[in-house]
Amino acid sequence: MNPKAIDVKVLENYELEIQFDNNEKRRFDVKPYFKFKQFKKLKDIKVFQSVRVAGLSIEWNNGVDICPDELYNNSIKM
Repeated sequence: MNPKAIDVKVLENYELEIQFDNNEKRRFDVKPYFKFKQFKKLKDIKVFQSVRVAGLSIEWNNGVDICPDELYNNSIKM
């Protein structure tokens, strides 16, 4: 099982800095997900900035979330 997200910060260019419970900080680029219908609303920067930690992963106020494994495996260690 991959580490869980414990903190998230919005970076420039639709990227996130995510702190995991193994003390790793990783950068996650959300732009590739904009091609999927449920992620298109995140192009609105105010919606994008509503991201928060939820359970094992992250989610936005509009209910969109990302699988914890996807979040960890597709992010880059900082």
